Amino acid sequence: MRGTDNLIAQGPRGLGAGHPPLRLGWLVLGASVAAATGLIYALKPIAPTVSLSVVYLPAVVLVSLYWGLWLGLATSLVSAAAFNFFHIPPVGRFTISDGRDFVALAAFTVIAVVVSTIADVARNRALEADLRRREADLAASLARELLAGAETEVALRAASRRIAEALELPSAALELGNGAIADERNDAVPLYDAGARQIATLRVPKRLPAGTAERLRNQVVPSLEALIAVALQRDAAQSDAVETAALRRSDELKTALLQATSHDLRTPVTAILAAAYALRARSVTEEERGELSAAVVEEGERLSALIDKLLDLSRLQSGRAEPRREWTSLEEVVLAARDDLPERIDVRVSVEPDVPPIRADAAQLERAVANLLDNAWRYSDGLPVSVHIRRVGTRAVARVVDQGPGIARAEQTRIFEPFYRGSQAARKRSGGSGLGLAIVKGFVEANGGTISIDSLPGQGTSFVISFETGDQASVAA
Repeated sequence: MRGTDNLIAQGPRGLGAGHPPLRLGWLVLGASVAAATGLIYALKPIAPTVSLSVVYLPAVVLVSLYWGLWLGLATSLVSAAAFNFFHIPPVGRFTISDGRDFVALAAFTVIAVVVSTIADVARNRALEADLRRREADLAASLARELLAGAETEVALRAASRRIAEALELPSAALELGNGAIADERNDAVPLYDAGARQIATLRVPKRLPAGTAERLRNQVVPSLEALIAVALQRDAAQSDAVETAALRRSDELKTALLQATSHDLRTPVTAILAAAYALRARSVTEEERGELSAAVVEEGERLSALIDKLLDLSRLQSGRAEPRREWTSLEEVVLAARDDLPERIDVRVSVEPDVPPIRADAAQLERAVANLLDNAWRYSDGLPVSVHIRRVGTRAVARVVDQGPGIARAEQTRIFEPFYRGSQAARKRSGGSGLGLAIVKGFVEANGGTISIDSLPGQGTSFVISFETGDQASVAA
């Protein structure tokens, strides 16, 4: 592969390491032939000497399997010489007095050479199979790292470690793009996609052994190129999907906003205009004039509240609703929110003793709690709304409980979405805009709190807001 021609040199053994040290092979050759020679002395009383040459074959197989053909052939010849010198008459000389012994020695030599060759072939095939298995394992692990779901740039670090471990390298590094260059210690191997465009660079140490460099060039680099190309395509597809989802969400919000403005804004404006035109009529009595004036004020307040909610939501979604967090009492926030509601809304507050203060923007929380109380009362059919404030561990918790119809589990994950109105809202034809709970969640979370819902159809709904509390020392400070 391009960029790997300068990798071949001396270095640590890598994937598919060769034979054990040759010096050890010669030692094993001498020791095994000596052991076989001694064993034949022990076996002579129970078997003919000429048939005992097979005792040398295990030594031939052993050396051939671990050190290859040439040392195996040497073991065969040394075994034949030792058998001739120590056991074939005349003993102690490299001569043979009986022609039948010569045939037996020649047959043993041929058999030993064949066994050595077969053992070497078996060894090579076993090494090749093990090498292919290790290459397949490496490819599978690289595929898991690069295609498991993490971003490609993050997955490359784990893939680099896999390559270094598999090739027994001191280090390896994968970098996207073509910015990496070789230096005095590392080579830079370019990786290309199917269009011959460089997509990444593999940095490996210089002076790799020939076998490791060949495996890197022929097996590892092609797999890496294919996997990284697929991973980059996946990243691009995911990015497009996220962008498409964001655009779709933006379109949904725009559509919902248009629907809200076309109905929720038009309704009070229409009522105000109708009342204003009626007030101009000379036939209107003082009593009717008072009713019409009250309707103008009521619809005007409704319109103002809707505009305030739209502005709050806009600030939250744009990140401009930065809270001014100070130590405040959750009880005071709830009571202030209750006092700002119309008198017809019945809210009953109970507070356990020793609830510590919280650090939050009191004005934002008051708007959030007011929206939450107004929402709870709207679905309670005129029944009281309860608020319980207590301490739970290190947190101050306020639970807002209504006596309404409850919320289906399938809808509970969506009720905090802007403009979403559940089936109960549609059934009751509630005048809500679908913004209140989205604003509640936004202000609560902006101040470091959490909000959750607990509801069963027909058994009312509880909204729980929770904030981390402060100790008295920190409050005094």
